[in-house]
Amino acid sequence: MSENVTMTPTELRTDIPALQDGIYLNYGAHGPSPRYVVEAADEFVRTHEYESPIAADPYETAFAAFDRTRETVASFIGAEPDEIALTESTTGGINAFANAIDWQPGDVVVRTDLEHPAGILPWQRLEREGVEVRVVETEAGRIDPDEFAAAVTDAKLACFSALTWTHGTQLPVAELVDIAHDAGALALVDAVQVPGQLPMDVGEWGADAVAAAGHKWLLGLWGGGFLYVDRAVAEDLEPRAVGYRSVEDANADPYEYAAGARRLEVGSANPAPHVALGEAIGAISEVGIDTIEARIHRLASRLADGVPDDRLLSPRTPESGLVTIDVADPTATVERLAAAGIVVRELPSPDAIRASVHAVNTAAEVDRLLEELKREW
Repeated sequence: MSENVTMTPTELRTDIPALQDGIYLNYGAHGPSPRYVVEAADEFVRTHEYESPIAADPYETAFAAFDRTRETVASFIGAEPDEIALTESTTGGINAFANAIDWQPGDVVVRTDLEHPAGILPWQRLEREGVEVRVVETEAGRIDPDEFAAAVTDAKLACFSALTWTHGTQLPVAELVDIAHDAGALALVDAVQVPGQLPMDVGEWGADAVAAAGHKWLLGLWGGGFLYVDRAVAEDLEPRAVGYRSVEDANADPYEYAAGARRLEVGSANPAPHVALGEAIGAISEVGIDTIEARIHRLASRLADGVPDDRLLSPRTPESGLVTIDVADPTATVERLAAAGIVVRELPSPDAIRASVHAVNTAAEVDRLLEELKREW
């Protein structure tokens, strides 16, 4: 997406009410929204409910909003609009894709041991139907391509993260996709930690499907997710959930699925979170994703440099804004930091805390976190 860089990270921060009090370092879970992102959603709801019932058609108003966001998302990630399905979340996108595949007992799914529950639970459900799930073990947030290749030899699908939520490491997405495709397997990527902090081009990855959402680094609202599906792959999908948005003609018998990824959308949904998603992408683009990536790297490096080697679980040279740190009692540390006005999160595995540093953070905030953590070392 071409960027019109007209805003600085500091100016973006000024527009985010939640950042005016306290130190927020949890963007890997939730990114607080700027005022105008929330206002865009509010304004759409007012228009949709107060004006369009009489002055227009509420369905046409909603569909036009969906189409605008679909185009914005497609441009932002290097796709075409008909390759974008609008979802509620990354979890929703992964499930939509998984549930549109004709699974048979004995089919194989491969995932890594680094996946978020969004990339674990759908496959656990399929295990109850006789699908085999293979888990590729990793080390310090790294995957061995040879071990991955061995696991996907006869697999139907491989699911893995582009950027690990556990260590903040970047997996070699294009390489893993090629390995999966060489084995005849589909490749589904969980990319939720990427948009808003790193450049994202699904064409370069070559994956069959990529699931993400806007409520983290993009600073959008909950409910504004999206799923990229390669156009050719989409034509072979037969979703189990079907509604009037899934088909070409809702009154046809038999029906025909809509072309492209839209067949994975179902029925009436509130467009407001996706209106906000479009607004959030616009704001990130005004700052410039290259500017954001560089600033995140500087701040995350400042944080990593202050953490002892035996405490740092993320790379010494950060690959993202996610920095995972070993502490004696993660629960107690998170609570103590919260009492000091610093928001981080506890991870279930590894048993540690994770700070998520965005471009809207400051060096002073990073130093304040280190000052508090040094009380434990």
